Amino acid sequence: MSSRVPDVTGLRLIVGIARHGSIAGAARDADISQQAASERLRGIEGQMGLTLVHRGSRGSRLTPAGEVVAQWAVRLLDLTDEIDGAIDGLRGDRGRDLTVWSSMTIAENLLPRWLVLLRERQLAAGEQATTVSLTADNSGHVIEAVRSGAAHLGFVEGVEPPAGLRRVDLARDELVLVTAAGSRLSRRRTPLTPADVSLLPLTSRERGSGTRDVIEHALAAHGLTMADSVVEHTTATAVREAVLAGGSPAFLSRRAMARELASGHLAVVPTPSLELDRVFRAVWVGGRNPPAGPARELVGIAATALRGA
Repeated sequence: MSSRVPDVTGLRLIVGIARHGSIAGAARDADISQQAASERLRGIEGQMGLTLVHRGSRGSRLTPAGEVVAQWAVRLLDLTDEIDGAIDGLRGDRGRDLTVWSSMTIAENLLPRWLVLLRERQLAAGEQATTVSLTADNSGHVIEAVRSGAAHLGFVEGVEPPAGLRRVDLARDELVLVTAAGSRLSRRRTPLTPADVSLLPLTSRERGSGTRDVIEHALAAHGLTMADSVVEHTTATAVREAVLAGGSPAFLSRRAMARELASGHLAVVPTPSLELDRVFRAVWVGGRNPPAGPARELVGIAATALRGA
């Protein structure tokens, strides 16, 4: 395209202002901050040599030139989405194989059931079952795999959505500090403060994992950092087993540890002042929706299963 025509992301930002009547609304659609959206728009105006947005004390709106550009942008974006869908179709012609990368927590506790449901749905519809290649790794590596094209679809967990990827938020999850039932910490009568937690030797996940990122983010909000871990494991299962065996406490998914907590084998140590919520997400590259075919089916199954959990 001409050097004066913004890229697809920029065009979507202009159309977003037309739809919402504000930069804030367009920024929400683009999953960026309002400040970043404003800076991006100024760059687009410089690129085009036009004033697109009127910024006033009562908010922002498109100028007459901006409204015309937005109408042109809608036509370009419709064509872009059409091409994107056609590419999905061409990919589908190569077979129904699906490459999925997933964070360890989701891969160990949730994905096996989703894959069974996908296969059952396809066979019930008289379709050939998809062959799925699954790689379990920490969230950072999953994001890299999706960005590079090594994975059609990724499942991650964390606080902030990964930049530069399309996503759908599937469910919220909470990390809880767990210890073996009967341990000294399990008998503590008062909650731990953030400062207490920052001094606590933990059994933990490795750097780059979504679980560890949440803990570090929560402590950083209080100006604190994690103490050195007693041991680091690359899977949530290994962390859980270490704690069950009497090892140091660990932060684990309440959703994933529901069985151990209900049976009384693990006990939760309250940390009410730490914000330990995170989001399970599906991520991909391309259009607003997951790639057509088995990837989109799998995301739908995951969303339904987590809503019912």
